[in-house]
Amino acid sequence: MKVLVSDNLGEVGIKMFEDEENIEVDVKTGLSPEELKAIIGEYDALAIRSATKVTAELLGEAKNLKVVGRAGIGLDNVDIPEATKQGVVVMNTPGGNVVTTAEHAISMMMALTRNIPQGTASLKENRWDKKKLQGREIYNKVLGVVGFGNIGAIVADRARGLKMRVAVYDPNVTAERIEKAGHEYVSLEELYAIADYITIHVPKMKSTIGLLNKSAFKQMKDGVMIINCARGGIVDEADLYEAITSGKVAGAALDVFETEPPDDSPLFKLDSVIGTPHLGASTKEAQTNVAVAVAEQIIAYLKHDTVINAVNAPSITGELLKKLGPYLSLADRIGCLQSQLICGPVKEVVIEYIGDFQDLDLSPVTTALLNGLLTMMVKDEVNSVNAPIIAKNMGIKVTETTIGESLDYSSLISVKLITTEMTNIVSGTIFGKNDPRIVKINSFRLEMIPKGHLALIHNVDKPGAIGSIGTVLGENELNVEIMQVGQEEDGERNIIFLRTDISIPEPVLKKLEALPMVKSVIPLEL
Repeated sequence: MKVLVSDNLGEVGIKMFEDEENIEVDVKTGLSPEELKAIIGEYDALAIRSATKVTAELLGEAKNLKVVGRAGIGLDNVDIPEATKQGVVVMNTPGGNVVTTAEHAISMMMALTRNIPQGTASLKENRWDKKKLQGREIYNKVLGVVGFGNIGAIVADRARGLKMRVAVYDPNVTAERIEKAGHEYVSLEELYAIADYITIHVPKMKSTIGLLNKSAFKQMKDGVMIINCARGGIVDEADLYEAITSGKVAGAALDVFETEPPDDSPLFKLDSVIGTPHLGASTKEAQTNVAVAVAEQIIAYLKHDTVINAVNAPSITGELLKKLGPYLSLADRIGCLQSQLICGPVKEVVIEYIGDFQDLDLSPVTTALLNGLLTMMVKDEVNSVNAPIIAKNMGIKVTETTIGESLDYSSLISVKLITTEMTNIVSGTIFGKNDPRIVKINSFRLEMIPKGHLALIHNVDKPGAIGSIGTVLGENELNVEIMQVGQEEDGERNIIFLRTDISIPEPVLKKLEALPMVKSVIPLEL
């Protein structure tokens, strides 16, 4: 079996491949996409970091590829749906660099506060800018931590040790968990209003792109400092430049950028901006950790079919996978749908397996459901193995019940989510042998294919309601691929699921919400 290492990987990981019987490893870094495409068909496994782009086009040429292993956490450079379609397992190493990245954020905050890069540069230019480079103390200052995942929690803990007051915002974590850790639980608006420093630790996704923008900066204290060691694009760089030049923001420390390398960014012309070239995970210890982890995982899969930290495959035997496959897909879609329907941090997940599940071990199905649910919240940190552990660490109670008989379907998965603000129930089944369907949302019955660009619309059950929705979509040249209508059990309202060829733009969503017989519109991506 052949392994290709296409990005820089710690020597310890390469040696592990070399020392393994029946495994041949080639190290070929810096390949162009065309060069990589020309040779990928020879390999059973591909070990990468962030430079290699595993595109659908590349996967199409990877006829023997069984596994892609990412030495690190982020998988923005891998087309996971296409890999899944091709039967390629995608793994990451989520725990290998969390401490290193958290320490880098603290280091950046200290360097920014005390003008260390500027002081070094001035000395090297034979200047003594002692008065010009006066700094601040961080003692008793407020650090606003946006995102309380593994890295954000470590940053908060380290800052508390530095005697800072730590305020945390995370819409997916309960106040109890944050306060138990010794920090203040605040809304995002409250964090903006009180923080002297703001550090970002959220995944890059649709809801977080441009999170710190012109509107956000206006809500912040004068003289706030910004630290971003998470992902480029979460801070709008043009708006940050404007906020610094206006005096609203006193400085910024950036390890990540909208475009990497960032080329000639105007931010680098500002003395109050310091930066590093995406070094958050770049320590000897972290690179050793992820190199060892990715080598172990790839070897285990190639030689023993053991799946570790896969984002698109559960850790179960092939025989059980055949039986559970349709239910794994259904559960993942139910979890993903629930995450987009709820408000507030999740407190409890109640799962009912109703009907004929033939005494199967359903724990992988529960894991798949939690993976779908949590991916929308913590993204890269969660996978098809660690989802139950992450749920537990987030303070989410998970209960499972098996009921032997279903009145309406041969088998049904019903999932109730209880958050701090609401309770929501979604039920689904399998049509035929392999086709997942959502058949009930709270009191609404329907038959929904959980796939694509969707919108959930609640409307009054009166003539003309559906027509008015279709008119708005038609006027805005949006093609409706599928429309499914479900009725509330008391018959007063309808629920409509639309699947469109593209996501419905924000202005069109507002037009739909303004229709007299429409109660609400929720855009969904499945």
